Order: sequence, then structure tokens, then C-alpha cells
Amino acid sequence: MTESATSRLRAEHQLILQVADALETLIGRSESGDTDFDALADCIAFIRLFADACHHGKEEDLLFPALEARGMPHDQGPIAVMLFEHQQGRAFAKVMAGAIDEARTGDEEALTKLRAAATGYVHLIRGHINKEDHVLFEMADQAVQGPACQRLCDEYGLVCQRVFDGRTKEELEELAASLKERAGG
Repeated sequence: MTESATSRLRAEHQLILQVADALETLIGRSESGDTDFDALADCIAFIRLFADACHHGKEEDLLFPALEARGMPHDQGPIAVMLFEHQQGRAFAKVMAGAIDEARTGDEEALTKLRAAATGYVHLIRGHINKEDHVLFEMADQAVQGPACQRLCDEYGLVCQRVFDGRTKEELEELAASLKERAGG
């Protein structure tokens, strides 16, 4: 079967959703007094390194320009919405990363910020992935085919060979599996 312009990105979505589910479970436990700060820190690392740097990087640096080259506008419509939501996700991750160390020390205000940002991220990413999978990616698979699709997929592969803050894509995928287990999934 020939690879589509979005098949790898769709597969990555499943890992991101798996970590979002783990994050939601961990936050739920935290609200009951059982906070696993190490697992929460790993969720934040996964979000920043895999979901954002690796996955959103492929979309922003490769897929979206390929769509723009085929006439899809950058500053309105689906691409503009996805870019805005990427920024929202980064803002949630920044709040989580900024709050976790203080939350570890017992700072209730920081823990409240951490929980709110995590919950916001989970809701955002689920809706975001739904829109990408069922709207933008459907359009992309129609617009980018043949040799252009092959070039795009080859470029995705080059991104996957990079190291993200000292971790390979494979290590981040293993982290996702670990988080699923640690959350009881």
C-alpha cells in the first residue's frame, strides 16, 4: 500500500492521544491526593519533544508549506486554525513545565496551575487531532499525491532521525508506552 501524505502523522496522533489519556488519568489521581510528579514530568517532556518539536514540526515545516504550494492559504482556513492551536498547546506546556517543580515542593497554587494547564491541553489536543484527522488531513491526502507525496514522506523520515533534547523518536515512543502503563492503561 502506498503511503499517504498524512499516514505517519495520523499514526503519531495515536501516540499523542495515548499520552493525553495518561495525563488525564494522572491529573485525576492528583486531584484525589495521589500525585505522580515523575510521570507528569514525563508527560510534559513527551508533549514538548514529541508532540510539538517532532510532530508539529513536521506539520509546520513540511506539510503546511506543501499545502500552501497547492493553493491553501497560510493565514486563514484550516492551516491558520491548526497553527493557532499549536501555539495554544505550547502555552499549556509552558505553564505545566513552569509549575511542576514548585508543585513538587507542595505549592498548592502551582499544583492548581499544573492541573488546569494539563486539563486544558488534553481538551485542546483531542479536538485539534480530530480536526486534523477529519478535515485538514483529508484535504492533504487529496492535494499531495504521487512524487510530491513521496518527497514529503522522505522528508518526514529525515525529521524522525533527529534527536530531540537528547532523545530519539524511538525513545519518545517508548516513553509514551511507559506512560500508558504507569497510568494503568
